[in-house]
Formats: sequence, C-alpha cells, structure tokens
Amino acid sequence: QVQLVESGGGLAQPGGSLKLSCVAPVTILGLNGMGWYRQAPGKQRELVASITPTGSTNYADYVKGRFTISREKTTVYLQMNSLKPEDTAVYFCNLRWLNRDYWGRGTQVTVSS
Repeated sequence: QVQLVESGGGLAQPGGSLKLSCVAPVTILGLNGMGWYRQAPGKQRELVASITPTGSTNYADYVKGRFTISREKTTVYLQMNSLKPEDTAVYFCNLRWLNRDYWGRGTQVTVSS
C-alpha cells in the first residue's frame, strides 16, 4: 500500500497564495505521472494539474496562469497564486506508479475573507 503524504492546505484570503506538497514513498523508476485533483462540496472530483516524468505539465483552464505544478523526484508541489473563493475544495494528490493510481487523503483549501 502506497501512502501519499500531503501538506500545505489551509485558509487563504482572496488573492492570496498557498503551496501544497505531496510526498510519494516510491522509487522514481516506474513513475508514470503525478498530479493534483480537487473536489468541492456537492461536485465531482476534477483535475487541477498534472506532470509527467519528463516534466510536461497539463492544467485545467480555470487555474492556468495562477497555479504551477512542479516535481522533485517523487514529491509533487502545487503553487497556488491569486486564489479565488471558488478554489475552495479538498485537494487530492494523485500518483500513477507502475500503471496504478494512488490517492492521498486530501487537504482542505479554503479561500475566504
């Protein structure tokens, strides 16, 4: 069982910033990709951003220009700037390793004044 360790969520004001981190205790060999998803109350889980082993990134339209995903070995980060109240959600780390998906428990991000 692969347990992902997420950190960095919390409360931010509109226009503020937060940085999420996720550590995956796996070897980089076999890594297929990492990413962040989010789920707001009453809504389905949706992709926020993903990054491949070669560094290619993909972003949801609603975070382009505001969020940046990066990776160092098997730790993935999500730098979130210019936060909006609609970014409020539980953010989940995703690891695709040896062609299987693994999920973190989620970290709450609340954007409110």
